[in-house]
Amino acid sequence: MKKTSPSRRPAKARRERPDLYQQVTDSIIGAIERGTLPWRKPWRTDRNRVYTGSVMPQNGTTGYHYSGVNVLLLWIAAEERGFHSNRWLTYKQAEAVGGHVRAGETATLAVVFKPWDKQVEDADGRQLFDEEGKPLKTRIPMLKPLYLFNVAQCDNLPEIVVGVMPATETDEGDASVDAKTQAQVNTLVEACGVRVEQAYQDRAFYSPLRDQIVLPQAQQFRTEADYWSTLLHELVHSTGHAKRLNREGITSSSRRFGDPVYAFEELVAELGSAFMCAQLGVFGDVQHDSYLEHWLKVLREDKRALFRAAKQAREASEFLLKPLVDPVTTDPAVAA
Repeated sequence: MKKTSPSRRPAKARRERPDLYQQVTDSIIGAIERGTLPWRKPWRTDRNRVYTGSVMPQNGTTGYHYSGVNVLLLWIAAEERGFHSNRWLTYKQAEAVGGHVRAGETATLAVVFKPWDKQVEDADGRQLFDEEGKPLKTRIPMLKPLYLFNVAQCDNLPEIVVGVMPATETDEGDASVDAKTQAQVNTLVEACGVRVEQAYQDRAFYSPLRDQIVLPQAQQFRTEADYWSTLLHELVHSTGHAKRLNREGITSSSRRFGDPVYAFEELVAELGSAFMCAQLGVFGDVQHDSYLEHWLKVLREDKRALFRAAKQAREASEFLLKPLVDPVTTDPAVAA
């Protein structure tokens, strides 16, 4: 039988903690308003060298890839501060491998969920105990700040930590997709079981009723990479089907363009396809600027919406990438 303490515990004076959910959301909103969409062009170029292959942010010492909202936060920092590397680490990690963060460098905020044992109380705020008189506790995830530095902000790091971004000497506008990557995407489509049809028209969409992706003809796209990026975007939508991940934004019969459910699903697809493009090395562009105001409205009204969208986008991309031999290794502790 659960027992309670005789009286409500006096409230303790608590230091005001920063609202990390709001802080992260405000950071993304600010980037969008400045014209830096975190999920657009998540790679860096240096003169005529275009960095290819996976550009998912990665910890330089553990090899783990960051995920969820951390991907967006680190992409923003890389874009706005001119970092060419996708490798990050903490101040202590830099020191542990014999390097150091240069004086005057500022960290980039990321977040991490850590377990926290919360005392269980009744409706009146009295602490509950078990039959042995021990306080009842429940474990909940607590969002904590994680401060990271790009390897470009450090000196004396071992080469294995710094790594080398794969690059090709090419024109940045030459957005081609190699045969291997095309084959990988086709493998994902086949494994997903969704049909893909091309038609000479101006819309790309996923039909839940027919479980079918409809695209314009490949030659109608500005670049080859734009075609494959758009296919991946619609493929993420298809994961919302009831027989796959069963997302409200796809299964709801009442959703309409511009309503919160529709806008949220489009945000999930934008993020999910960006994660997949970054992992596969497909650097095209999906033109969905008409959704910007809808996305901003969703983010401004709900500080946790971005976290839910990023989580669902991560789930969709991981679901689709399962057939590939070398999936991304993500640290569960930083899958915010």
